[in-house]
Amino acid sequence: MVTGDSPIPLVDLQRQYAQIGDEIESRLRKVLASGQYVGGPEVEALEEEFARYCGVRYAVSLNSGTAALHASLLALGLGPGDEVITVAHTFAATVGAIVATGAKPVFVDIDPESYTMDPAQVEAAVTARTRAVIPVHLYGQPADLAPILAIAEARRLAVVEDACQAHGASYRGCRVGSIGDIGCFSFYPSKNLGAAGEGGMAVTNSSLYAERMRRIRDHGQSERYRHEFPGFNYRLPAIQAAVLRVKLPHLDDWNERRRALAGEYGRRLIGSGVSIPWERPDSSHVYHVYVVRSRARDQLRGYLASREIASGIHYPIPTHLQPAFQDYGDGPGSLPHTEEAAREVLSLPMYAELTREQLERVAESVRAFMAESVGAH
Repeated sequence: MVTGDSPIPLVDLQRQYAQIGDEIESRLRKVLASGQYVGGPEVEALEEEFARYCGVRYAVSLNSGTAALHASLLALGLGPGDEVITVAHTFAATVGAIVATGAKPVFVDIDPESYTMDPAQVEAAVTARTRAVIPVHLYGQPADLAPILAIAEARRLAVVEDACQAHGASYRGCRVGSIGDIGCFSFYPSKNLGAAGEGGMAVTNSSLYAERMRRIRDHGQSERYRHEFPGFNYRLPAIQAAVLRVKLPHLDDWNERRRALAGEYGRRLIGSGVSIPWERPDSSHVYHVYVVRSRARDQLRGYLASREIASGIHYPIPTHLQPAFQDYGDGPGSLPHTEEAAREVLSLPMYAELTREQLERVAESVRAFMAESVGAH
């Protein structure tokens, strides 16, 4: 059934651009006129502003969140023979970055309420070869870092925060990304802070790690044409830095709007038959995506599509079951909470510009499907 109402997208970047497009275009014209397209004052200013926003000493811009993760692990000295503990309920880049260094990912299950790393499983996963832990702040929800950091300190492990979905989220009063040894962010366009293309950032309080990452992103150069080690072209274009500098001052307001929308979703969906997100009481969730759960997930998604309401699945195949990474895991059944979530999670439309009327229509459609589903049984 099609309602005749306008389609509701999962994300609407055009509506955001309509609000700040003039400022973005003005900034871009200056960059284009300058002829400084790689590095330069826009990139340097973004690094200073983002470091200040996160409450860290250093921010190193890169051309994607994947590059930020990879460069972070290389800066820590990881390579073949090393192990890195992480989760399988994440985008493939988290695990791909580990594999790209030659290290081995070791998977632990998630806490089923928060969808983030279960700290209770980390200790048992540590071996003599473990060098680092990558907790993922998934969907905008901070992982429970305190017990993870305690284990890491006792075992002398590095902690790299995958904050690629959690710009501006906080854990016990601190911005995510600033708490471990290095924090990594993605500026993919749909993120809470998104570029007009690809982009990323790594933040740290270590001058050593920051300097290593700067060299890694620029072909291993310590100065022009002096290459200290093999590196990569991971530099952030100045045009993307310019766009991000326009957006960064809006981030907190956008996040508060997302939190308000999540609260409204929760009030309308409680008791509907779908599970609504749980927010850790010592943290601030920024709702990069708004995820509900249902055993009838696929049928619900089809019902929403029939009403021209977009939805997403983050993520349908856990990384330990992906063809690219299945050799590193223990197969189906090894991470029961992760695998159950992959079968049941559904992302509903969520962006700061989502209107109350759109949200009501989404929530009413979810409730209508669940009522019909219960009635049918």
